[in-house]
Amino acid sequence: MLVPVALSADSFGYILYQYLPGFIFNTRMDFLVLFFFYLALVLIGVVMICICSKTHYLKGLVRGGAQIISYIIPECLQRAVLKLLHYLFHTRNHTFILLHLILQGMVYSEYTWEIFDYCQELEFSLHYLLLPYLLLIVNLVFFILSCVSNPGTITKANELLFLQVYEFDEVMFSKNMKCSTCNLRKPARSKHCSVCNRCVHRFDHHCVWVNNCIGAWNARYFLLYLLTLTASAATMAVVSSVFLVQLVVVSDLYLETFVDDLGHFQVIDIVFLIQYLFLTFPRIVFMLGFVIMLSFLLGGYLCFTLYLAATNQTTNEWYRGDWAWCQHCPHVARPPSAEPQVHRNIHSHGLWSNLREIFLPATAHYERKKN
Repeated sequence: MLVPVALSADSFGYILYQYLPGFIFNTRMDFLVLFFFYLALVLIGVVMICICSKTHYLKGLVRGGAQIISYIIPECLQRAVLKLLHYLFHTRNHTFILLHLILQGMVYSEYTWEIFDYCQELEFSLHYLLLPYLLLIVNLVFFILSCVSNPGTITKANELLFLQVYEFDEVMFSKNMKCSTCNLRKPARSKHCSVCNRCVHRFDHHCVWVNNCIGAWNARYFLLYLLTLTASAATMAVVSSVFLVQLVVVSDLYLETFVDDLGHFQVIDIVFLIQYLFLTFPRIVFMLGFVIMLSFLLGGYLCFTLYLAATNQTTNEWYRGDWAWCQHCPHVARPPSAEPQVHRNIHSHGLWSNLREIFLPATAHYERKKN
């Protein structure tokens, strides 16, 4: 057992010790190893899904896993799970919007009730502490705009306008294609969303977190929403980390010693220190781990979204890119004399032009003038 000794209670040291007067802990319970192992598994899983999402292997693995599970789980439970998944991901509902707001509210409540007060006692700059709130306000504005704005719904009234915006590449998007559901001609880069039951101009994807499609007219709102959400998570992670480091420095905890199982004095190392902080401030450290993981996940997705914006691609086009020119795929039947169709991105016209198309979509101005 490890028992800390000679711990100073000067300055803000009392904050560390008032919660755990008899701090005792088992060296074999190294939950940090388990936490980082779990975090590594989550990140590796996300990366592998992104890598395999454009191959047959992922679908094969999912299909095989579903078959194995079908033999284990009762059929009635399978039907209930499928019905729930269909409701969550294939129908428009506000479940993920509520979940988003609840998680955001819990994180900011913990930040307000504990970290903000402690940081004021440690004389942190008020502007520094108020930055997460400023980012929250801006984020909520773009979140609402992403939820309620028209992504670029194609109707009979604007069908001809959208047909003239983008050139057909005759590989991924062909002329004279018609949507069998909407009974409308399909402009280049458009797609019918089965969740919203509408065709969307420059369709990117359907986002369950905003319960809306992301298209030509609201892509800028979604990009800024994602940017501010990532910035708020990263800012909160930095503030929380600086607070804990400052607390350790002020209390001189890093200079203290503890007695190990053999009765020897040992200097406190970083692992012991983090575990001690976790047991002293469990909610703060847990929130810190959550926002750090969220910052990495959101940061990765933000980089991917910025890459698509800089190259004038949509998520739908990126995903379909390999399938549009699948001349090497043995499963695709093609006449021997047919030439392989190679998909090229014909819509990219330089970085600034591509970004201007995101933030100033031409069809939005035409639509306003028409109305």
